[in-house]
Amino acid sequence: MKHLVTSALPYANGPIHFGHIAGVYLPADIYCRHRKLQGHEVMHISGSDEHGVAIMQNAQKAKKSYQDYVNKWNKTHKELFDKYEITFDYFGQTSADYHKEEVVDWFKVLHEKGFIEKRAQDQLQCQSCSNYLPDRYVEGECYECGYEEARGDECPSCGTWIDAVKLKNPVCKFCSSKDIEVKSVDQWYLVLSKFHKEYRQWFEGEKDAWRKTVVSFVDSLTKEEMVDRAITRDLDWGIDVPLTEALGKKLYVWFDAPIGYVSNTKQFLKETGSDQDYMKDWWQNDEVNITNFIGKDNIIFHAIIFPMMSLASGKTNAVNYLAANQYVNLEGKQFSKSKGWYIDAEKAINEFGPDGLRYYLTTLIPETNDSSYTWSGFEAKINNELANNIGNFVNRCLTFFYKNWTDGIESKHFESFFNSEAFSDLQKHVSEYHEILDKVQIKKGLEHIMALGQVANTYFSDRAPWAQIKEDTEAAAETIAHSAIYTFVLGCLLKPYLPSLSSKMLGYFGEQEESLYAKTYQGDFSELKNFFSTTTSIVKKPKGLVKKVEADRIKELTEELKTK
Repeated sequence: MKHLVTSALPYANGPIHFGHIAGVYLPADIYCRHRKLQGHEVMHISGSDEHGVAIMQNAQKAKKSYQDYVNKWNKTHKELFDKYEITFDYFGQTSADYHKEEVVDWFKVLHEKGFIEKRAQDQLQCQSCSNYLPDRYVEGECYECGYEEARGDECPSCGTWIDAVKLKNPVCKFCSSKDIEVKSVDQWYLVLSKFHKEYRQWFEGEKDAWRKTVVSFVDSLTKEEMVDRAITRDLDWGIDVPLTEALGKKLYVWFDAPIGYVSNTKQFLKETGSDQDYMKDWWQNDEVNITNFIGKDNIIFHAIIFPMMSLASGKTNAVNYLAANQYVNLEGKQFSKSKGWYIDAEKAINEFGPDGLRYYLTTLIPETNDSSYTWSGFEAKINNELANNIGNFVNRCLTFFYKNWTDGIESKHFESFFNSEAFSDLQKHVSEYHEILDKVQIKKGLEHIMALGQVANTYFSDRAPWAQIKEDTEAAAETIAHSAIYTFVLGCLLKPYLPSLSSKMLGYFGEQEESLYAKTYQGDFSELKNFFSTTTSIVKKPKGLVKKVEADRIKELTEELKTK
């Protein structure tokens, strides 16, 4: 099975925060690493979403060209992902020519098939500055939930795709005027209503595997009807509508952005010199499982709009599994750069490193409910779980090994583990772990690894090798040998989650072939048995793997938040 995994295109208009990382990019990275270790062919695609009104506004404020502005954020985002060890096979840009070519082709196909039509649209116009007010050029009170700062494209509070004309008390974002009138303007619409029956047939066939939160939301929006949506705008930044009668109009960012997954796949294969075809071998291949990682604010576009575009055009297969997560908040409130309510993700990674932050953020992945980042929670998870459960166990076990068996422990002490009940339990545990991660239950997968860590801790503590060695060296050797096997297996299982920590743990056993790690990860212990079939040593003196977080520093960081 091939896996085509996409992560929501981050908007090239501001910094990535913890909500983005835990809600989309970290779980996608873990899932891709998992599938690759299983031996599957995996492609992880993302890139910057670089059109839209908000980018225009902020580029103007920064006195930068639109292109320079998005290039800066594309580079900044990629550098941050690298620091968090979040990897992509390709991270592209929707402002690139290769993407424009793909989008124009999609538009033409959908237009020729009758799924795009011209219609007169009521649109807000500011009477003070004469500008039309699409999308984020207008704000007002949400007509669904009453949120007072709803945007003209979407309500950040309830997630409703906003009809800007219906906003209560609208305010122009150009000049702050409230003197706004409704005018009739020609726009081109994606006619979802024509594809309602076919869409529902597809959705009914996919939804049983999807999260209930996603299914209920999509059902509420599409069960009875699908609403046609305008996909053009009167702007000066974006992809030109490829029709002579639409001169000066641009395609709406949410029409062009999801096609970025497809265009970036094509560009990746081209740049790597692959002989594979992006359509035949990937997007149109029924043997490819397509998984989209997104936040809940993007469900409409990935569960309804883009699948309809894919199926109605016949261009690509639609998504098989939509890994849509809820929100990660900060101390119970939504992250907001504009309001100063955020944590600088770059400063955090520079101070604490990837292991601790990847661990804590994984525990916050909001698969079914919103979660909340707190500095006290970070301290507790790192000190009480990662440091104590994994770091302390590995350090105690391997330090004892290194100190007392400098010439190594004989193979018979390792081999006895593979004939024990503990080994049978380990095999079952690893099998269950794969079942969990195959279902994209990323947070639960980490919990399962930590449960195995507790098994190893209990075994080590109950056998008390520091006492055994005084009376029975052979028994102590067996305890350490078995504990070393647990360490090795834990190191392999942590590869998708904490690649740096995993590398350090496995490094104590010397550099080995990747196949040994992959087979062990998969639960095939044949190569592991062979590895431990000779006298085994620890190749370097162990040292602390997980640095505990200082309580005083956490207090400082918590106080910093209170001042925002």
